[in-house]
Amino acid sequence: MATGTAYSTGMMDKLITIQNRKAASLGSYGLDSGGAEFEDTIQDMPADVTWSKGKRALNEGAIDAYGVVEVRMRWYDGINMRSRIVYEGEVYQILPETFHADYQANTIQFLAQVVINE
Repeated sequence: MATGTAYSTGMMDKLITIQNRKAASLGSYGLDSGGAEFEDTIQDMPADVTWSKGKRALNEGAIDAYGVVEVRMRWYDGINMRSRIVYEGEVYQILPETFHADYQANTIQFLAQVVINE
């Protein structure tokens, strides 16, 4: 990732929706016992989205690697490592260990895994 400069407009040719968790709700078994709920924070955020199918994953036959995307976008205060994104109708959970946000460089980059059984 380049430092000191934002991603170019031309490379961010996809649109994503950013979702953040709603406030915890009390269920019959405690907070969020019915499951966490997410709501759209911002729609139509320009981003660069590419499939993360590396050579290593293909060689190892890692089936789960096919549900992973790499996302690069300009810095936005409303996204963090606990956010989700929606891209082409699928919901993706950000992989926290890959989340990198740099306010000064005006960049955010992360990997996200498709959410199954939503």
